[in-house]
Amino acid sequence: MVSEVDDLIEMLKKTGIPMSNGVIEAFLRTEPSDFTDFPLESFWHDHPVPFLVTNSGVTKTISAPHMIATMLHHLELDDDLHVLLMGSKGGYLATLIDIICGKGGRVTIIEPHHEVAEYTSSVLERREQCGLIRVLGKEALEDPKWDRDVDRVLFTGSIREIPDFIELLIDEGGFILGPFGGRIQQRLMKKEWQGGAWLETDLGGVVFGPMDIRESERGFPDPLFIADEFEDALVLISPVLGENSEEVQRLERLVESLRGLPPGLPEITESFTEEEIIEHPVIELLMTEAEWLNELWPTFSNILGFDLGGDLIDLEEPLFGKRHADFTP
Repeated sequence: MVSEVDDLIEMLKKTGIPMSNGVIEAFLRTEPSDFTDFPLESFWHDHPVPFLVTNSGVTKTISAPHMIATMLHHLELDDDLHVLLMGSKGGYLATLIDIICGKGGRVTIIEPHHEVAEYTSSVLERREQCGLIRVLGKEALEDPKWDRDVDRVLFTGSIREIPDFIELLIDEGGFILGPFGGRIQQRLMKKEWQGGAWLETDLGGVVFGPMDIRESERGFPDPLFIADEFEDALVLISPVLGENSEEVQRLERLVESLRGLPPGLPEITESFTEEEIIEHPVIELLMTEAEWLNELWPTFSNILGFDLGGDLIDLEEPLFGKRHADFTP
């Protein structure tokens, strides 16, 4: 009897997705329903499927099958490898890797979000493993006892650059695979450590949600995060306004100024008064540019989903743009 997994594999092969025997076997031996209670119709039609909605309302998903197969192909997996997986994807991807790498293989999942890590650990505990799969928090990366024995690192969300502590874990000949870029433009890149340098291979354009392992410890307002968001905005507005337009040049200078702010700035909390908020170095810098930012802010908010402070800041007047009521006749 032909199963839904068989149909999925045939569909992926027909669309040109590389499927080695090892990847096919891993797909056949792994039932997606073991990793999510959500309906799988979208997965069988080659779309992501949720595996968890967190207490804060964030939906976490298992990637679309074609992207999973593509990443497995480019990882060049073999027996007995140690793979570091940044982001759990509910344990499904780790299980596929575990099957391919066999009894001598190791999969270390770094999951920065405690709720997701607990869910993933619970799921994996119910399954028999070929080798070793472990789920750790991001603090494990700072453990000095870690040896430089990682063969592969896979980022399951987009990043802008390789974190320093990840570089220290890669063996000679090992490599990092992941979507590099911002929200708007990403490239699937293979970065191999050879002779003390990174050799890069561009594997094409992709679209992943952002992954920031600093996210759970980031306070508001983080100038580097805001600078990253504005750089994404530059990708959108530069072709429209022109690279030499005043708005683009001002935004480029603002990004540079945000990155130049000193580290360790205080986090704005609910106890801050309106005066203290306005005097914060990040807010103060942004407000000096408020006149021209007002015109662009609705674009940033609508397209990037960028909300400066959300419900945390309760000012009598918005920092940028206009409140929705101001547009009501």
